[in-house]
Amino acid sequence: MKNQKKFQLKNVISISFAHFVHDTYSAFLAPIIPLLKAKLGINNTLVSFMFVAQQIPSLLNPFIGIIADNLKIRYLVILAPAITTICMSFLGVAPHYIIILVLLFVMGLSSAMFHVPTPVLIKKISGDRIGKGMSFYMLGGEAARTVGPLIIVAAVNVWGLEGTYKLIPFGLFASLILYFRLKNINISEDLKGKKSLDGIKTTFKEHLPFFILIAGIMFFRGFMKTSISSFLPTYLDEKGGSLLLGGISLSVFEFAGAAGAYLSGTFSDKIGRLRMLTIIILVSPFLMLLFIYSEGTMMFPVLLVLGFFLISSTPVLLALVMDIDSEHQTFLSGVFMFISFVSSSATALFVGVLSDYIGLVATYKVASMLAFLAIPFVLILRNKYKKL
Repeated sequence: MKNQKKFQLKNVISISFAHFVHDTYSAFLAPIIPLLKAKLGINNTLVSFMFVAQQIPSLLNPFIGIIADNLKIRYLVILAPAITTICMSFLGVAPHYIIILVLLFVMGLSSAMFHVPTPVLIKKISGDRIGKGMSFYMLGGEAARTVGPLIIVAAVNVWGLEGTYKLIPFGLFASLILYFRLKNINISEDLKGKKSLDGIKTTFKEHLPFFILIAGIMFFRGFMKTSISSFLPTYLDEKGGSLLLGGISLSVFEFAGAAGAYLSGTFSDKIGRLRMLTIIILVSPFLMLLFIYSEGTMMFPVLLVLGFFLISSTPVLLALVMDIDSEHQTFLSGVFMFISFVSSSATALFVGVLSDYIGLVATYKVASMLAFLAIPFVLILRNKYKKL
């Protein structure tokens, strides 16, 4: 193919912008958790089930990866941000806990339909610079999680918790822009074609050991990531901080993560995926412990460095999966997203339940210790897949 090796910057930016729009709204939950807890009278265990509700549709990710090959994927990329916009903007209005769970479940389904095919699209339009393409893609997501907390906190300050539905028009307008930008991108055809079920089973069995190692890394690293990305505002609230402080802190963390997401994938093209991943996994637990023991203004510089390293592993892992030469690439992407979102659900539930018994400060310490268990999985991965 003529453009197979060419890095298609405009198309990469368009899909990364779609990622930014989608994840801006999906980042609304964590900053308003303290307000939802007060409004509904719930504890951290019930809060953790909110995050689980978001992740349940991820169980369908491998199947979405199979059927996405025969869909016009660009329309999923356009519609998903609109659906997520509506669901997340109504969280403040929802009068009951169950309604919030339903909204989050629908949003999770929308998220799954978006996040499974888009990395494959990025691979198709990144040529031989897959790491760079994944960095752009992840930059869109992490930039969104930087902006999202600030937007929802500002909206609550202006309109109150029940006025957040007024943010819906902005997300719908962004989806309209995406429609005009993406409607003529003819990349979904590259992903189409009849895929046999036997071929998919063979592919899964062939790469199962690889994905088990990836799952180990993501699971044990996930305790730290979930503790910060889902519970940081609640953690600071328990330590006497304000909603604004929680929102700003989360944005600082995600801002650093955006930089890490962009640079790590790009550097992994140059120094190797596994070398980059090893550095990230070794450094992150020590930074988490340093954050726990930091006080006052010292918290922010530590949070910046922690965010940089903690989030930067995702584009490297995603690039590793996209490096696999297979005709079932969308299915493999679905398996990766399945592992990612299920590990997030499990760790969110663990953090929520444990924090109700021993408090979030102690839970953060436990999360740091568990993160060291990801190191053996990285070392085994390096030993078995030396060429990556």
